[in-house]
Amino acid sequence: MNDQEGATPAEPKASGYSWYVLSVLVVVYILNFIDRQIVSILAVDIKRNLNLTDADMGFLGGAAFAVFYALFGIPLGRLADNWNRVRLLSIGLALWSTMTALSGFARNQLTLSLARMGVGVGEATASPTAYSLISDYFPKKQRATALAIYSSGLYLGGGVSLFIGAKVVQAWNNSYPGGGPLGLVGWQAAFLVVGIPGLLLALWVASLREPLRGAMDGVASPSSPRPFADFFADLSTIIPPFTVLGAARRGPVALAINLAAAAFLVGFAWIMIRLTGNLPQWSAVALGYYAVFSWASSLRSKDPATFKLIWGTPAFICTTLGYGLVSLTAYALGFWSPPYAETVLGLPKAELAFVLGGSGAVSGFLGVIIGGRVADALRARFPAGRILVILFGVVTPIIPIWIGYTTESAVLFYVMNFLAGMFGATALGAAAATTQDLVLPRMRGTATASFFLGTTLVGLSFGPYMVGQISDLAGDLRTGILSLIGVAPIAVVLLLYAYRAVPKAEATLSARAGE
Repeated sequence: MNDQEGATPAEPKASGYSWYVLSVLVVVYILNFIDRQIVSILAVDIKRNLNLTDADMGFLGGAAFAVFYALFGIPLGRLADNWNRVRLLSIGLALWSTMTALSGFARNQLTLSLARMGVGVGEATASPTAYSLISDYFPKKQRATALAIYSSGLYLGGGVSLFIGAKVVQAWNNSYPGGGPLGLVGWQAAFLVVGIPGLLLALWVASLREPLRGAMDGVASPSSPRPFADFFADLSTIIPPFTVLGAARRGPVALAINLAAAAFLVGFAWIMIRLTGNLPQWSAVALGYYAVFSWASSLRSKDPATFKLIWGTPAFICTTLGYGLVSLTAYALGFWSPPYAETVLGLPKAELAFVLGGSGAVSGFLGVIIGGRVADALRARFPAGRILVILFGVVTPIIPIWIGYTTESAVLFYVMNFLAGMFGATALGAAAATTQDLVLPRMRGTATASFFLGTTLVGLSFGPYMVGQISDLAGDLRTGILSLIGVAPIAVVLLLYAYRAVPKAEATLSARAGE
């Protein structure tokens, strides 16, 4: 008998080039979050210069970006499943960097909102391509760790953005007290400084090699022969009125359901606009949720296997929504902690940017790396082990948030903010890896886009805005931030269900997909 007969195939391993690609992707993600989060440290200056409210700033820091990020993430996630991911990422990087730079020329809320929407469209290419690339460069046993390392760019970029933004504003306003070239003030110059380098980084990204899709899982996953036709078809499913035409092509029942969903969301938006007086926020939210509904309905018709493993899998939905509420708190704290420290505690911008930026980068990096490693270790022991790490990220920030945002001590505020950030960050790698494991390799880009719907249309769309709106109503930013504690019980319920449902869902992937 041949010694090799019946032997277990060698498990694939990550190569040195895999780690090089991961390092480049981390740099991209750092810039991604610098461009996304720099609005936070500039918020007080923008609010004063453009005469905006806290709710207006919550919209600019949240839904203005998030809705378009989420919506374009859907067709771009599908394009990442069907086209060259390296090219797609380099194009997206060039686009969002350009739109960040153009934010520096905004003169009112409308033009700044439009620029932030453009940043959202460009950044929608980042995570679907990166998650898919990482999943094809790293085997399953290292995937949560690799995704956690990639995700560390979120916290490093968010921290660096505070430091850069404060330094540029200070230096520019000192040099040009009445406005500099082209009449630009400090916060506008900051957008230009962080946007332009992305165009050079896009050339570096374009030099990476595209890996064989599905190689690490031993599952051949050929791409679509007509990726752009599929992309524009997907795009038409999220843009009204094409959404209505697409529903009509699927039949009278589909059309009636689509119109009913549109009517419900318009009515909901009208009520919320009447209650809050915030037209941009609720119009964007209604558009976002209607577009997602239309796209999911179309996906069910076009690709029932992918629909079943994403929208038809309660384990996937509960994991995504559970983590979405973690991200709601994280995005709200990330956006509002600098303005809170500046206006409520009276801390100087340069100091809080250095301390909050540095501590945010370190706490997030430590949390996401430790969380990823622990999640992989628990996953090796039992299939739902990663869910425990997400639960940890929900529950443990509560006490640091309460202490940090009720104290008058700057030192205690900084320490508690560090702990809240570190504890919350542990959940990201675990949640991302869980959703990747709940789909087949050919579906990973779409799964990533769907996962980020939770972090954006739930977390980013509502986190900064909710705090800003409650702050305006209560006349107290502290009250707005403390209201975040109220979302934890909902997240716990969702994740406890996911803990029970994940093992069976993962064990029945092929059977449920029919592939």
